[in-house]
Amino acid sequence: MIEFKLPSLGADMTKGKLLAWHVQPGDRVKRGQVVAVVDTSKAAIDVEIWNDGVVQELLVPVGDTVPVGTVLATLRALGNASADATAKMAEKAPTKVATPVAVPAAPERQQDMRQAIAAAMSRSKREIPHYYLAETFPMQVAMDWLQQRNVGLPITKRLLPAVLLLKAVAVALQRTPALNGLYVDGQFHPGAAVHTGVAISLRSGGLVAPAIHDVQSKSLEQLMHDLSDLVRRARAGSLRSSEISDPTITVTNLGDQAIEAVFGVIYPPQVALVGFGGIVTRPWVVGGTVCAQPVLCATLAADHRVSDGHQGALFLAELRDLLQQPQTLAEGLP
Repeated sequence: MIEFKLPSLGADMTKGKLLAWHVQPGDRVKRGQVVAVVDTSKAAIDVEIWNDGVVQELLVPVGDTVPVGTVLATLRALGNASADATAKMAEKAPTKVATPVAVPAAPERQQDMRQAIAAAMSRSKREIPHYYLAETFPMQVAMDWLQQRNVGLPITKRLLPAVLLLKAVAVALQRTPALNGLYVDGQFHPGAAVHTGVAISLRSGGLVAPAIHDVQSKSLEQLMHDLSDLVRRARAGSLRSSEISDPTITVTNLGDQAIEAVFGVIYPPQVALVGFGGIVTRPWVVGGTVCAQPVLCATLAADHRVSDGHQGALFLAELRDLLQQPQTLAEGLP
């Protein structure tokens, strides 16, 4: 017997409201398939299942609010005689599936989201011994490379600076792995890959930080596609549970708000957060001469239980050096 439980979709989630089932008893399901929609304090999330099997029973009706960890449904493993029998019985018997209930109105959603964000950030400041580092990088080389790369391309094919930053962060984290992972039950669990949570502001207020998976191994073009798709779906309320539950680090970028620097709060159980301000023109010394240059302030908030300032400084140094070689990020690094 396999139990399908309501997953925790972030440190600030304690319960969820079942909005819809996408399966019925007797249906065969595959790992990664969306089987239900659950409303959290932030959004309606498509919840995936992590086992192959046959649905035996739906235990929670649409409209019920239940705590994280509640068994929502039971399954039987594929190849099991009982599972096959369940499927055959379901084909003969009509199944009553409840219709979805309405998602909360915007004012109610916004209030719930603010409360959830406040609870998560209060927990973060209470439990995590933060330290902060900042460095300003020259960005002339990176901006020139992007401009040359985008010449003659339609808007839909152009790369944004944010994509270059995401890739540089992921590569730098591979070289400083103490900043990429989760701190759970008193132990640090390093991430096997870089699943980058991207802070996205919502039109109705508040924000979410769903993950782009395996950022370190993706091309800049693929990351541009994934980022655009993630922002679109986040603002349309169409995120998947895996995107919410498994970021190994978060990146927040307030460059479009003309902010020079942002010092973020770590989202538990992650152990670091990277912040980027806007790319602004400032006096900069090049070859002993002061000139106007585009520069970027990058900040790091990190967990002192896992890393220290030396490791954080190494990360920022790697990040700075990578952004001076944008062609290597495009070509892919070992």
